[in-house]
Amino acid sequence: MTISIAIASGKGGVGKTSIAVNLSLTLSRLGSRVVLFDADFGLANSHILLGVNPTKTAQDILVSKTPVQEVLAPGPLGLKFLSGGSGLTELLNLEVKARYELIRTLDVIQESTDVLVVDVPAGASDSSITFSAGVDKLILILVGEPTSFMDAYTFIKAANLEAGVENFSIIVNMVESDAQGLQHFTKFQSIVSRFLNVKLSYCGHIPFSQRIRHSVVERKPIMLTKQDIPETRAFMAVAK
Repeated sequence: MTISIAIASGKGGVGKTSIAVNLSLTLSRLGSRVVLFDADFGLANSHILLGVNPTKTAQDILVSKTPVQEVLAPGPLGLKFLSGGSGLTELLNLEVKARYELIRTLDVIQESTDVLVVDVPAGASDSSITFSAGVDKLILILVGEPTSFMDAYTFIKAANLEAGVENFSIIVNMVESDAQGLQHFTKFQSIVSRFLNVKLSYCGHIPFSQRIRHSVVERKPIMLTKQDIPETRAFMAVAK
């Protein structure tokens, strides 16, 4: 049975898409059959980080009724990729019904997929909340900045009040050490638990890294390196 995981963030610029791409590749390296779905309609950019140029997008599924299997593009390490489409403004304001229809169409890949990773739009938009509420596990990306804390809190509040989401896993990005990652999570957890009745769990951290930044520029995800380095070890720890 397919496990679905949404990667979300309260704001842009916290490394959400980079983590979604590298986590998907990590799960592939560990032997899972993985589909990465970039659900940031109209502004999708996971394909850029992957170095993949899909010829079809989610628009083909919704408008042309193209079978999902024909829209999936091959990626590194056996990863399959479903693009939300870049510059397709007509997809930005999908009605809730259309979003749920798209989610249901993905049921056909369950037998051939172990993990579905959904890179949802940053922020607490209707689209973000819909996709975040429709998965088995929701991961929220956090960095140790007041604005990130505020926006992540807003996202959790919206997902809880609007969609009844109660469980959130947190990945802390761009930290200097294990201790700093846990410190940021503990501080954020204390703020959230003071006002909201939700459960937060610590999923791990990703280090602040020039290598990751360079990998984005070079369109070669860090998890494609065969080196045993802190970055790859961090993604392995999160995936496991």
